[in-house]
Amino acid sequence: MFSHVVIFWTDPANPTAADELIAGANQYLKPIPGTLSFHIGKMVGSHRPVVDQSYQVALNIVFPDKKTQDDYQVHPLHIEFIEKVFKRVCQKVVVYDFE
Repeated sequence: MFSHVVIFWTDPANPTAADELIAGANQYLKPIPGTLSFHIGKMVGSHRPVVDQSYQVALNIVFPDKKTQDDYQVHPLHIEFIEKVFKRVCQKVVVYDFE
């Protein structure tokens, strides 16, 4: 398995940015073939100091292998998501990929 975790910091000047990001991911990213699981959601607050609470949205996608994830990265819907949604509502992103 190959896990692709993306942490998003949305534009604080846009109060609907997190909702727009989630809707856009569901519209553009979820239909891309090859995923074993797809989960996107808002950060959940925690009293534990080890939990990062600086971001607004996280995405977790599991692929069967790295090749499938590589194909996902260049899929036209992924490119469209970046151009139409991500660039408009996000200020920062960090990606964690692991097998």
